[in-house]
Amino acid sequence: MKAVIQRVKHTALSVDGKLISEIPFGLAVYLGVKCGDTEDKATLMAGKISRLRIFEDGNGKMNLSVKDIGGEVLLISQFTLYGDCSHGNRPSFTEAERPEAAEKLYLLTAEKLREHGLTVKTGVFGADMKIEQFNDGPVTVIYEI
Repeated sequence: MKAVIQRVKHTALSVDGKLISEIPFGLAVYLGVKCGDTEDKATLMAGKISRLRIFEDGNGKMNLSVKDIGGEVLLISQFTLYGDCSHGNRPSFTEAERPEAAEKLYLLTAEKLREHGLTVKTGVFGADMKIEQFNDGPVTVIYEI
């Protein structure tokens, strides 16, 4: 499982021109599921995201989590995180999990984040999503388990 975690001021996600989800501030998390990933990995991923201290405290030091600042999470499925372009110019996605299994782990990750007390919005799994994002910092962390 791989996540690209970005600190954001505002993020909005639309499908077919219709607003599906938006958050005022917090984390935009792009989540890829790899072949063989498990429910345990989804639980670990949610724990890491919920505790990740990438927001500044009163001294300007990254010392606060998204929960500490009252932020929200927009969790976005993205199989292309497992695109391999080491051979040729067109990425291969053979490492990405099959859609049925990947969606299950994506939804489980969202559920586990909510269990950590976070407000979590999601995209539409497998849809052609349009995302407007106002990055904060920018601060981007890549986490893979």
